[in-house]
Amino acid sequence: MKFQHRFRVRASLAAVAEFHSQTASLSVLTPPPVFVRIHRAPTIQHAGDEVGFTMWFGPLPIRWLAQIDQVWDTGFVDRQVRGPFREWVHRHSFAPVDATMTEVFDEVQAELSSHWLWWIVGSGMWLNLPLLFAYRGWQTRRALEGASP
Repeated sequence: MKFQHRFRVRASLAAVAEFHSQTASLSVLTPPPVFVRIHRAPTIQHAGDEVGFTMWFGPLPIRWLAQIDQVWDTGFVDRQVRGPFREWVHRHSFAPVDATMTEVFDEVQAELSSHWLWWIVGSGMWLNLPLLFAYRGWQTRRALEGASP
């Protein structure tokens, strides 16, 4: 399965890349009613780092361990090591439109788990990706627009 989303934010490429490299941004970019608790993570993500967290969907806790596989000036790739999917790879890319506008492009490649419970959970999560990424775009704009010169 493949999901793609793109949006623009009035902020420099450097500001967008810095915002997305901070582990604390994960909580900012996760929409209610989901609550994220980060168990272990570096402040700034680098290739090889792992981010362990729990997402709470009401009373259902979903433990997730992601590894940052690649990092470059204009994006990064994270991959689920443990979690509700058989496979989950998320590529974050940032491209300057001009000095004050950046396009954010997200691409997720995923495969549902064969376990019945995680298949149901993963299917629900997958169906909600358009809402999740619309929220992420809104929160990114909210956090960065006005913060750029």
